[in-house]
Amino acid sequence: MLTKFRMKILYAVQGTGNGHVSRAREILPILEKYGDLDVFLSGKNSQVELPCPIKYRSEGLTMYYTSKGSVDYWQTGTRAGYRQVMQEVRDFPVEAYDLIINDFEFITAYACKLKNKPCVAFSHQSAFLSPKVPKPDVFDPIGSTVLKYYAPSTSAVGLHFDEFDTFIKKPIIRREIRQLEPKNGTHFTLYLPHYHDSIVIKALEKIDAEFHIFSKHTKNQESAHQKPNIKIFPVHHQTFTESLQTCAGLITGAGFEAPAEAIFLGKKVMALPIMGQYEQLCNAEALRRIGVQIVRKIDQNFPETLKHWIENAQALQIDYHDHTVQTIEEIVLGK
Repeated sequence: MLTKFRMKILYAVQGTGNGHVSRAREILPILEKYGDLDVFLSGKNSQVELPCPIKYRSEGLTMYYTSKGSVDYWQTGTRAGYRQVMQEVRDFPVEAYDLIINDFEFITAYACKLKNKPCVAFSHQSAFLSPKVPKPDVFDPIGSTVLKYYAPSTSAVGLHFDEFDTFIKKPIIRREIRQLEPKNGTHFTLYLPHYHDSIVIKALEKIDAEFHIFSKHTKNQESAHQKPNIKIFPVHHQTFTESLQTCAGLITGAGFEAPAEAIFLGKKVMALPIMGQYEQLCNAEALRRIGVQIVRKIDQNFPETLKHWIENAQALQIDYHDHTVQTIEEIVLGK
């Protein structure tokens, strides 16, 4: 008796940031409908959990930051563990899968390249393969090379703030966000993991406004050192979503998912790109073009800049349509 064929799918997720994992939470239930799904999580910087068993884990290649908003190249280089990572590349059983989807993950991408296995790149970073994507005025050859070669693939679907090219889709907005009824409250939501809390708090204490800081250094809210106008929360997707729903605006890095969700909800956004990270500088340029305030760093002028933004910046709203199911179907069926 013939049995129905079940595709074996590997979904490899970069875990060095919360954005990749948050997007994976939306994609996983759809992928599970198409076959037997295994998940590989690489990296250890994400504070967001995946709601499913993770078959493979690795420390991967993790980016480290200073406390003042820039990449820490010394720690990133010395703690990389290249020998271990390359052994994982050689050993990873990519040949056991019918479909491999890669969200900017190094190990499985190079395992596929080594074993001549097809691999579909599905990530924000894939969008930068197009020359049509906005770039900053100053070219960064190292950053550009990383985006191009960090996770090679045989085909790609990119995600960005706009459809800059034929293979680029608009952002995937989580169902939790789409189902919200946004309200403009009095507080501002902050997620700046590339800055130490003390630097952020020192700047915010000078502003007559209420702030919710989501901190990777805080394990629980009760133990956090709260201020009269500042509440500090551990990074948790539900708490962050609730804060974003009712905030007057979002202050964050020049990432992808958080600004896109805030714009979808009609919130005004301020972005502080990670200094020395080319991808964030590219995102900052794309955000600047649609009216987002870009601030280079937190310095002595930041409180005045923030105050002016609070009082004068206009909210944005882009109704990003829900294409998630359609896009996954196109990837799985090879359309």
